[in-house]
Amino acid sequence: MVAALLLLAALAVTDPARADDYEGMLGYLADTRLDGRALSGARGAIAVNQAAGDLNQQANLRAVAIGDAADAHAVVRQRRDGDGHDLPTRASARIGGDALSGAGGLASINQASGSGNAESNAVTVRLAEQGIRETPDALLSASVSASAERRTAADPAAGRTSHREVAVESTALHGFEGVLQLNQIAGSGNETGNGFALSVQPGP
Repeated sequence: MVAALLLLAALAVTDPARADDYEGMLGYLADTRLDGRALSGARGAIAVNQAAGDLNQQANLRAVAIGDAADAHAVVRQRRDGDGHDLPTRASARIGGDALSGAGGLASINQASGSGNAESNAVTVRLAEQGIRETPDALLSASVSASAERRTAADPAAGRTSHREVAVESTALHGFEGVLQLNQIAGSGNETGNGFALSVQPGP
């Protein structure tokens, strides 16, 4: 009986089909997902950083200034030098289910599946006596700066990412009200950022 059990265990270890399944499971480790009822009904300032992989950089910054001559700035600088990383066989970033349904306010989300990626969300809000004015693109770029400096190398033995997918499912974000910043990356060596600036005069 003991010998039979040992034989079955050996067959299970060497079974090629099982080995393939295990390799596929490892590939799915580079997967970020907001699902179910995550953050549904949430209100206020919401910040999410999700990363699957190696050497990913993420930041959510908010700057608020109130006063007669108020000014707000948010600057993002992300840097990494000389790092090596692997390349997952599969990479997926997804928002599904009823995630953030009925939510509201300011939501900043970074999802990165892969390696060596940089993501940032930056928001500045100014409540000043100067009054309300439109925010042109030039002011946005001046008051909110998002940049990334990365010099990284992939491990040549790691192969390539054969499948990359980003998605927001149709069931997610229903009824969301407010400002939504979303960065989704599936892959390696990418950078993306969002900037939002608002200037408001206080009410009477």
